[in-house]
Amino acid sequence: MNISVKELAEVVNGEIRGNADAMISHPAKIETAQKGAISFLANMKYEEYMYQSSASAILIRKDASLKEDVQPTLILVEEPYTAFVKVLQLFNETLFEQKGISELAYVHPEAKIGKNVTICPFVSIEKGATIGDNTYIMSNTSIGEFVQIGSDCHLYPNVTIYHQCVVGNGTIIHSGTVIGGDGFGFAPKQNGTYDKVPQVGNVEIGNEVEIGSNCSIDRATMGSTILKDGVKLDNLIQIAHNVVIEENTVIAAQAGISGSTKVGKQVIIGGQAGFVGHISIADGTKVNAQSGVSKSIEEPNQEISGTPAFNWRDELKSKLLFRKLPELEQRIRELEAQLKKQ
Repeated sequence: MNISVKELAEVVNGEIRGNADAMISHPAKIETAQKGAISFLANMKYEEYMYQSSASAILIRKDASLKEDVQPTLILVEEPYTAFVKVLQLFNETLFEQKGISELAYVHPEAKIGKNVTICPFVSIEKGATIGDNTYIMSNTSIGEFVQIGSDCHLYPNVTIYHQCVVGNGTIIHSGTVIGGDGFGFAPKQNGTYDKVPQVGNVEIGNEVEIGSNCSIDRATMGSTILKDGVKLDNLIQIAHNVVIEENTVIAAQAGISGSTKVGKQVIIGGQAGFVGHISIADGTKVNAQSGVSKSIEEPNQEISGTPAFNWRDELKSKLLFRKLPELEQRIRELEAQLKKQ
């Protein structure tokens, strides 16, 4: 893709200072940008890179005060990072040039396909599935019977969505993720074996959700496992059956949430955090990485840490005391010795 600085400035509503006809072919970090690249400066601690940058253009805040002149053309904007996101979105769109339905894809005659849908080779779409307008489905993805996928979604290669699951509008699902696999349900018998509990529910995913690669979101035993609008999942996350995650919650890699747990709105969960089942997490909770959450968090906007997890500041104090245990033990021995002498 090649686009002029003038055209880019229109996209980000920016003011040009320099050569408006300079051509941009790709985005790049300000530290390594070369000719043809556009970069951005949002944090002035990186200002020194501007004076040695070979980028053709740089997005910078309108009120920024520079120490010296620079070679790249400047595009002055209110928020450089936000503007750069728009630039990245523009270049990202050009990566997916295939359009239409590939002859190598399987689409069941009773599936319903919307307008301007792209279905790449070796995709399988089963009976009764519906695909909304402008959705892009990449190679080797499998869509089960009666699955509903909304408009403007993007499914990367090797995504699997089991029967009867629902995906909202504008949702992105990355490679290797499985939506709607059976929940972990087994009934113990007296002889030590287990009967599998049929998982007859589904998964419902809201609008503008993004799910990273190699995640597993299990279908409900009955009812639905639910991810509401705006939820963002990193890679390698396990969401068990009948979990409910409320709007705009974000979860970092390798976290796991056990069955029937309810996670509130705008919760932030760090990497490798784990949750037992059948608890509730209040809105706005922040869960630090590697925390083990073993009971409900009822008060909103708390920050918790540790295993078992509790208030973050108290947990830090506990760690500090833990480090001092050898010193405290020695002090106790010395006091005991003094008492014996009396």
